[in-house]
Amino acid sequence: MRISSTRKVVHYAVLIILAILFLLPLVFIFFTAVKSNADLASKPIYAFPAKIHWENFVKAWDQGKMSMYMKNTLFICLVKVPLGILIEALAAFALTRLKFRWSIPMFSFFLIGMMIPMQATLVPLNMLLNAIHLKGTYPGIFLIYLGFGIPFGIMILRGFFRTIPKELDEAALIDGCSDMGKFLRIILPLSMPAIATLIIFDFMATWNEFLLAQIFISDQSMRTITLGLLAFRGDWSTDYTLMSAAVLISVLPVMIVYLLFQKYFVNGLAGSVKG
Repeated sequence: MRISSTRKVVHYAVLIILAILFLLPLVFIFFTAVKSNADLASKPIYAFPAKIHWENFVKAWDQGKMSMYMKNTLFICLVKVPLGILIEALAAFALTRLKFRWSIPMFSFFLIGMMIPMQATLVPLNMLLNAIHLKGTYPGIFLIYLGFGIPFGIMILRGFFRTIPKELDEAALIDGCSDMGKFLRIILPLSMPAIATLIIFDFMATWNEFLLAQIFISDQSMRTITLGLLAFRGDWSTDYTLMSAAVLISVLPVMIVYLLFQKYFVNGLAGSVKG
């Protein structure tokens, strides 16, 4: 009993130390966000601010145009994430529930998309979007983001779909349920943990994406949150206080999405790996 209690104490102590280490960068960013530029220049980054300047958040929101950047990024996420998960779910359903000869080679073909470095595709993608006149447009951005996100989503959902008993398909067939009926009434409701996991991963990846947005978004009015943070950096100086305030504002939607779906996160990921 004493050994078991000691192990629990050590276990929780290690977890608390790791949690503190992970939270320290956020604490330092918060300290920077509520300081004045003079206070930041005269004191270490870990020093508590002499006076808390909450107006930095207002300035970052208004003067830094964070409202526009967040609206653009939220629009992209609200279109891309549900559409991507729908396509991935349909593909995973076909690979696991529909009988056709080339299901395994087809799955391997999708996985190739995860092996190709993003940087190696930038020139061909730029030529493609120019040829079809979609560069710098939302449809072009959706097309690129979907292409890079679909392989991972298919891998996760295929693994989870394989854990769902096939007997449910047979029961649905006896009841006169079509393939689409099985997908909508059986597979999707039972796969909510995996779908919630994908929502978290996909939303975070889309919200934080920088490289593709920097290359394929040239219109100032379409810029995303990651590009908007660059606006706080000038040619000769960087306003670190407003930038830190903007960073804290930008992480709020991601934290909200994670908190909404985190209870499904572990079960969904475990089921996908097991499958």
